[in-house]
Amino acid sequence: MPLGLLGKKLGHTRVYDANGVMTPVTVVLAGPNRVLQVKTQAGKDGYNAVQLGFDDQKEQRLTKPLLGHIKKQNGVAVKRIREFRDFSKDVKPGDIVGPTLFAPGDYVDAIGVTKGRGFEGVVARHAFAGGDSTHGAKGWHRRSGAIGQRLFPGTVMRGMKMPGHLGQVQRTAQNLEVVQVREADNVILIRGSFPGAEGSYVVIRESKKRPKGWKPPVAAVGKKDNKKTAADKKPAAAKK
Repeated sequence: MPLGLLGKKLGHTRVYDANGVMTPVTVVLAGPNRVLQVKTQAGKDGYNAVQLGFDDQKEQRLTKPLLGHIKKQNGVAVKRIREFRDFSKDVKPGDIVGPTLFAPGDYVDAIGVTKGRGFEGVVARHAFAGGDSTHGAKGWHRRSGAIGQRLFPGTVMRGMKMPGHLGQVQRTAQNLEVVQVREADNVILIRGSFPGAEGSYVVIRESKKRPKGWKPPVAAVGKKDNKKTAADKKPAAAKK
């Protein structure tokens, strides 16, 4: 992951472009991220990486080993720490990075933890159809049905889809477009949605799989450069 940020999912809203086209976006608080440590291939760590910290925390709420590690790097106590390998931006401990790492038109991957749903049945957990609602199928509307076999093998097969815990797992949403970057608010607006409840921590990184046909954003050409003067429009013979 060449570039990445720790952030917090604030919620969802919509934005409009100059033509009045509405775009649903997810608002992510993506800063400030503090550089806690820079690891190098030539150093004792043996690989290139950058440790980022997000969301300030009281020192007494951290373990002594973690607080000692942060103090050794002359950093401040934070709630979340994440290491990004092969960070393409040149930084040093103590620097602050934010949403300006990305620009409108970039594509990112959002990593979050899905909402916990508790103990769920097979209809909610595995999208089973359930039993008939008619024809005397009393009490079998949301059940899974038979789970075993006959005499052989006479046991429940491993991996059988059954009721159990749903949610609270890490998931990645890929190829999400950055719509706006608001440096003053440390906020990134990302098209669409991705896993995580409002207020949960997320990781925003450069997209690993570019969408088909994607091209880097091109800077807009100025009006003076784009327009031809009256002298340029005349034929070459007239200019002489």
